[in-house]
Amino acid sequence: MQHPPHLLPHAGGRRRGLGRLASLAAVVLVALGTSACQPIQPLQEAPDRADITSVPLEGRTIIEGGDLVMALSAEPDRLDPTTSSSLYTRYVMQTMCQKLYDIDADGAIVPQLATALPEVSADGLTVVIPVRTDATFADGTPFNAEAVRTTLDRALTMKGSVRKGELGPISAVETVDGSHVKITYKTPFAPLTAALADRAGMMLSPTALADTSKAFGDHPVCVGPFKFVNRVPQTSIKVERDPLYYDAGNVHLDTITYRIMTDSNIRAANLRSGDVDVADSISPQDVDPLMQEKGVGVLQVGSLGYQGLTVNVGNVNGTGKPVGTIDTPLAQQAAVRKALSMAVDRKALVNTVFNNWYQPACSPIPPSSHFASELSNACPEYDPAAAKKLLADAGVPVPYPIQMKVSNSPDALRYAQALQAAIADGGFALTVNPVEYATLLDVQTRGDFEMIQLGWSGRIDPDGNLTRFLSTGAGNNDSGYSTPAMDKLLKSAAQTIDPAERAALYGQVVEQVQADNPVIYLYRVRSLTAYSTAVAGIQTFADGVVHLSNAAFVEAGK
Repeated sequence: MQHPPHLLPHAGGRRRGLGRLASLAAVVLVALGTSACQPIQPLQEAPDRADITSVPLEGRTIIEGGDLVMALSAEPDRLDPTTSSSLYTRYVMQTMCQKLYDIDADGAIVPQLATALPEVSADGLTVVIPVRTDATFADGTPFNAEAVRTTLDRALTMKGSVRKGELGPISAVETVDGSHVKITYKTPFAPLTAALADRAGMMLSPTALADTSKAFGDHPVCVGPFKFVNRVPQTSIKVERDPLYYDAGNVHLDTITYRIMTDSNIRAANLRSGDVDVADSISPQDVDPLMQEKGVGVLQVGSLGYQGLTVNVGNVNGTGKPVGTIDTPLAQQAAVRKALSMAVDRKALVNTVFNNWYQPACSPIPPSSHFASELSNACPEYDPAAAKKLLADAGVPVPYPIQMKVSNSPDALRYAQALQAAIADGGFALTVNPVEYATLLDVQTRGDFEMIQLGWSGRIDPDGNLTRFLSTGAGNNDSGYSTPAMDKLLKSAAQTIDPAERAALYGQVVEQVQADNPVIYLYRVRSLTAYSTAVAGIQTFADGVVHLSNAAFVEAGK
């Protein structure tokens, strides 16, 4: 999972007469051990906010060259698309490793290293992808259909690959000729194109893959506007312009340096001071004043993903490995997990903690999705009294204790503390255990947790938000959840081509998730990316990735 949660409103906020909410906010900032006394009351509806996804270059005078600095809110994991799981890795890889497909500002899938959308046979079992003939990897290796085959084969066969499940039940990958790849399936797989618009579609140099003297993730080589220079652990990653890139004329910067700055206040301060040019994940408590400052702009876009609670119900051997038994009521009894979900007032927490910038999440399918339905949009009932009764009927102690691990960033902790206070009314005693973000990713993969608060940046096809987290043995199934009913539903949805039928099936998936609650969905962020107005050509889309490939420094006011 990815993208840690964020933020509380300014101390002493603007609202009056909020009673319980004001008390909650004060309590949250004092200690982790405090619990709520009354149900939280929702604030007013969040305003509709228009997406601002880009800073156009058109009409601006470009200053060629220069070294752009971007502040990242967490350190990326290994720079290997086959194994990585961090959103922040995608930020960096976006400039270095182009994909067969990408998404645009409207969420449509568009060709990138492919030249057209796939040609799919009538039975859905054969997929032919046409690819570019004018591209070259950063090490001089030609990009062609054979390079695509090599990359996909690695994703399907490499030990530790988390891409295999994303590509579906492939029986063969073959080159038709230098510019066409044929993929044969055992059964139809509708999400393929969407998967190839993410890490599974990032093309890797066959020459670099064949060099076993060094790990690919330490020296990634791809097709992209920029190429890897170096990495200083926990500090920075640097890339430089690649002269071999097929569209080098539209690349303007000399280098991009990604600096790791986990504190949102420090990112904002560095942007104000001019020490960084772009900063991701601006806090809702910082964004309003930041938007008023001269020389600073803010991109904002809704998310395809979610933030939530992952409950460990069977991950004893590591993610993707055979599940085992965890002998606790939380892991064993769906009623206890349902009570936890019912104890969360999603709307009130979002409004309190995020200053009306974020939205409650009821399921892993965003309301903006073509596959959304009444079932996926419906939130679980908030009823703390019923939650307590469920716990009593289950024969567990009340308050029921839970240990939750969370990123140690200030923003993540604020939400965790608010949640801790809020669910006390439902009969839960939550202990919050802060962990460094990169360590948290490792913790969830090992299964070394009772519950984790984390999120997922989201994918354009629901399969990317569901199957890899909820199907048996999937690469992101950190909860160790495994039920034949869910596996059957997810498989049927992936094999169904008709969008309306898929939406109906995903509605049934959501019903099953909300009955079993291995993952409890909490809220959706609004991606807030701040930038210096001395920079243009920046883009950010609903998948959460900030695009800097065509960014440039520009003359003021021109």
